[in-house]
Amino acid sequence: MSRFGQFARGVGRHIPAGAVRPLGRPAAVFFHGVEPATLDPNVQNNHHETADFIAIARRLKRDFDVLPLAAIDDVLKAPERHRRAVFLMSDDGYANTLTVAADILNEMRLPWTLFVSTHHIDTGERNPIFLIRLFVHHAPAGTYTAPHFPQSLTLGADREIAAEAAVWHLREMDMVKAQETVDWMTRQFDLKPLLERFASDAFLTWDQVRALKARGVEIGAHAHRHWPMNEHQSGATLLMQAARPKQRVEAEVGPCRFFSYPFGNKGDISRAAWHAVRDAGYDCAFTTLSGTLDACTNRFLLPRYGIEPRTPHISTLVSLLRAGNPRLRRWQSELA
Repeated sequence: MSRFGQFARGVGRHIPAGAVRPLGRPAAVFFHGVEPATLDPNVQNNHHETADFIAIARRLKRDFDVLPLAAIDDVLKAPERHRRAVFLMSDDGYANTLTVAADILNEMRLPWTLFVSTHHIDTGERNPIFLIRLFVHHAPAGTYTAPHFPQSLTLGADREIAAEAAVWHLREMDMVKAQETVDWMTRQFDLKPLLERFASDAFLTWDQVRALKARGVEIGAHAHRHWPMNEHQSGATLLMQAARPKQRVEAEVGPCRFFSYPFGNKGDISRAAWHAVRDAGYDCAFTTLSGTLDACTNRFLLPRYGIEPRTPHISTLVSLLRAGNPRLRRWQSELA
């Protein structure tokens, strides 16, 4: 999380939503999955619990104009006329977006967009970050010599530091080598009981994606494999990550106009990456840098705010997002 994000989340708890409402500008926010209850926050760190998500959705409905993503062009052309506009999105494509989130949002009549990582929909293969964290937190204690790691991994009592280090090391690696490492991790012990225990991280099938589309959910692309599109990836990899998910979504569901970058922060997106997304034919693409949509100089590097699991002050935070615009503009300029 950026320093601004940490500051906003800290300060926002103490500011009434009404006090900052006049500061608001159009924005995009996103979540991942929604579970009735989570069993292990070290592994299930991509999921809101149902009660918390309902509270967030109610506040968004009460305090903002939650719009379908099809309205993005109108908002970008005249943001001053859409100061309370919010676009609600979900990343990855977890099965619980159909069984939990969709019912909640449908009942509240809130439009939303689902960005799917199509390799994981095609194969059912779990998110690689989930698998890394599963290995580090649940593999038997000991020392492991993983491929493409500069030194051995020692897993003992306190594993969160090791998990974060492993994730960051792999994020800064070529996707092919990183996948070899993840595959190695999954072979070190029997994962089946853990995969059954953490069914929250299973992905949708294409039939389930079509069911969401039939309920009015916009379906966009979240790359083919859930991996950063950064400077460590080859040009061929970036082209595949941008073009293939559009092809798969359109073959299975229908038009795919929108893209969101996996991870999506500074260091996760290169200049070549957004060029690949643009050239693949998307209308626009979303990052995970905070800011508001009136600050955009590049429609393929649009800002989004990630909603943390418990956010009773979501209305205040969204109204404060414009404070991130200077950082957003500098970054967009660096990648121009």
